[in-house]
Amino acid sequence: MNNRIIGAQSINEEEKNEYTLRPRWLSEYIGQDKTKDKLDVFIQAAKNRGESLDHVLLQGPPGLGKTTLANIIANELGVNIKVTSGPAIERPGDLASILTNLQEHDVLFIDEIHRINRSVEEVLYPAMEDFALDIIVGKGPSAQSLRIDLEKFTLVGATTKAGMLSSPLRDRFGVLMELDLYANQDLKTIVKRSASILDVPIDEQSALEIAKRSRGTPRISNRLLKRVRDYADVIGDGTINLDLTRKSLHFLEIDEMGLDKLDRKICVTIAENFDGGPVGLDTIAASTGQESITIEDVYEPYLLQIGFLNRTPRGRILTKKAYDHYGLEFKDKK
Repeated sequence: MNNRIIGAQSINEEEKNEYTLRPRWLSEYIGQDKTKDKLDVFIQAAKNRGESLDHVLLQGPPGLGKTTLANIIANELGVNIKVTSGPAIERPGDLASILTNLQEHDVLFIDEIHRINRSVEEVLYPAMEDFALDIIVGKGPSAQSLRIDLEKFTLVGATTKAGMLSSPLRDRFGVLMELDLYANQDLKTIVKRSASILDVPIDEQSALEIAKRSRGTPRISNRLLKRVRDYADVIGDGTINLDLTRKSLHFLEIDEMGLDKLDRKICVTIAENFDGGPVGLDTIAASTGQESITIEDVYEPYLLQIGFLNRTPRGRILTKKAYDHYGLEFKDKK
């Protein structure tokens, strides 16, 4: 699942290379114009007043640039950033250690903040609201409550599942930003920028072709660009043109809508084995050899977004759009 070429989740081996492609300033950031404009105003206001920026919550599907925006916020503010993730903060003491080491106006970025431990979350409330830590020292009747003052900081939280955030935590963020899937033209610009950084010759048509198959996600665009570059280096002369781009994406088994063989397997299985549905998630999983949670979290969201699947109380139903795309005979059940 993690090694899927068109998966939006980051692959461990990509992390180092990804940072070289990430923009460092708002002026370099492509797409998400409304979010950029709002952040620019809030950042400038905080700098003009000499205050820390209010806490920011970034929400949206993986691969859209939440981590990049967190780093940009720190750069624009001219402060340091401490990066961690919800699952990594296991105990309240772990969070206390991080918070007490922050300098004035620093940024603390917590990725996957929806997965933070509830006991840790309780400690986070006074830290966000009052810039203080409430710590219990001792046990039983002799236990004492101590309050440690913190430097004023900015918490930037990122989540792909905003619905899993508790209301008290969400309410403590002053700036809520929702990132949307990217338009093809913005993705084309990102592909051209990344190709320039990687020193890969590419034309406009090829950049647009990669963009169209990137599921609206910059991370996938950059990943596909690197794989097309590999193909161009071995099969061609290193220059990426439209014909070579299409051949390489066909070689990678990624079709014109950014769907791969696993997406096809799910759709064809529902069509041929279950007459288009409705069919339960567990049944689909058993028939395709995948885990239910993998289908629900990895494959199904994009198929729902592009209108290939409908989710009903009785199960999943394949739409006519999916039948047409895969050249299957559609049987109207009305």
